[in-house]
Order: sequence, then C-alpha cells, then structure tokens
Amino acid sequence: MRCLIQRVKSASVSVNDHSVSDIGHGLLVFVCATTGDNEQISSKLAKKVANLRIFSDKQGKMNHSVLDVQGEILVVSQFTLAADISNGNRPGFSFAAKNPLAEELYLYFIQILRDTGINVKTGIFGEEMKVSLINDGPVTIWAEIPS
Repeated sequence: MRCLIQRVKSASVSVNDHSVSDIGHGLLVFVCATTGDNEQISSKLAKKVANLRIFSDKQGKMNHSVLDVQGEILVVSQFTLAADISNGNRPGFSFAAKNPLAEELYLYFIQILRDTGINVKTGIFGEEMKVSLINDGPVTIWAEIPS
C-alpha cells in the first residue's frame, strides 16, 4: 500500500464542481492499494500516518504528529500512485489493486485513522476529483508498506 502525505494549512476536494470535503491544518493523504495488500498492511500504514512526526515543535524541529497538533486528515483515493512507467511513455496500472479489494482497503485505512480520534474527511472513491491545497512547508512524504 502506498500513500503520498502532504502537510497542509488547508485542503479540499470537489466532484463535478460540488464541494465534498475540506480540512484546515493537517494532512492531505493520497492513498493507493496495490496487488497483494491486505487489512494488516492498510492498518500498519494508517497507524504510521497518524503517528508520523512531521509537525514542528517550538524549536522548529519535526517532533509532533497530526495527533499531537490536533490536526485533520483528508484522505483521497489515488490509484495512479501505482503507475508503472518502466516501459514506454504511457503509464501502466496493473500494480494497482482491483475493486472491490481496493475500495475495502481504502475504507479500512480511513477507519483505522478515525479509530485514533483524528477528524478524517474523504474524497469519493473512484470519482474524478479536483483537489486543492495550501502546502505547509512544503512537507511532502512518500510512504509505502510493501505487500
């Protein structure tokens, strides 16, 4: 399972020009389930995201998690994180998990985050979404738990 984590001042997602979700200070997390992933992997990655110390303390060092700063998380499904560009110029997506497994693992990832007490908002799985954000830092981190 893969995710791209961005520390944000704010973020929002819309579908068909209709606002779906928005957050203030926190994390925008793009998530992709890959072939071979399971609930254990999804849970491990969600807990890593919740506890990742990427928010600054008073000395300016990254010592606080989104839990510590009482931030929010916006989770957006992003199957293109599984893109394979090793052959030719058109990406292949055979490494992305197929439905219904992909959606189940996405929803499980969200539930694990919510179980920690974080306010989690989401996009709409499988929809074409417009995502807006104001980066904080910027801080952008790639995270992957291999299957």
